Amino acid sequence: MPITYITRTESFSAAHRLHSCHLTDEENALLYGKCNHANFHGHNYKVEITLRGKVDPRTGMVMNLVDLKQCIKLAVLDPLDHRNLDLDVEYFQKQPSTTENLAIFIWSNFQRHYSQNPAWRSSSARLYKVKIHETDNNSVEYMGEEDDEAIMEGNKLPQP
Repeated sequence: MPITYITRTESFSAAHRLHSCHLTDEENALLYGKCNHANFHGHNYKVEITLRGKVDPRTGMVMNLVDLKQCIKLAVLDPLDHRNLDLDVEYFQKQPSTTENLAIFIWSNFQRHYSQNPAWRSSSARLYKVKIHETDNNSVEYMGEEDDEAIMEGNKLPQP
């Protein structure tokens, strides 16, 4: 059966402050510059969720895009849109709200919501990639890959 990739793009706005509890205030200011401002700053993010799967010969689809839209709403838009990532999302109270960590959060949260719906889970579609555009010039992609060292040590990615 043919394998295809489907992608849905959504946008959301969120505020955050780049700040690591593992660094001193001086180190944070030096590392993150203006993005470490105590009163936060915001972005209009664009997120692309890509699924990979076999085309169902009966429906002609990997997954119904209406279902994909609903899963993105639950996993991405509801918890993140018009939020302060550092104050409103528990996950970011433990690590900096970088775009890299945001991609990991979205991956994990999408997987959790996707696996809880039997209709979605029954399709051959599997999450392939999360891509986030923080600005027109900066983006991050995450494909569920763990660091080789973390795999060897048996560590797991933090759950949202």
